[in-house]
Amino acid sequence: MKVLNVPFTRLSRDDIPRPWLPVTVINPNNNKKIKILGLIDTGADEVALPSRYASILGHNLESGFVKEINTGNGVTLAYSHTVKIEIPNFVIQDALVDFMPNLHIPLLGVKSFLNNFILIVNYPKKFFSLKRP
Repeated sequence: MKVLNVPFTRLSRDDIPRPWLPVTVINPNNNKKIKILGLIDTGADEVALPSRYASILGHNLESGFVKEINTGNGVTLAYSHTVKIEIPNFVIQDALVDFMPNLHIPLLGVKSFLNNFILIVNYPKKFFSLKRP
């Protein structure tokens, strides 16, 4: 499986190009799903999603495993739930994802996502690639 030379994306005219990846997140208990753009984030330990996505997927946000997370903005609460993450030609089953009330963008972090891939980021040419080891 290879996802090669994905161009960086600007979400707005004033934004800088960033490594956004289209992913589908699925609740394995009810098959509800959402298609989102997740930011490739080597500084994030986990996959983290804004809390509003929990209800869209049919999760009861506060019934998830509660933990405190240190972020660039200080300490915040996260509620972990299990999901399935799909990208073209690859599925991550039983991924533990943190739903966070103070988060505004989806982050594709290390433990539940990037650990599955070799990531190459080419900032001068504004693209990235993922491949299975």
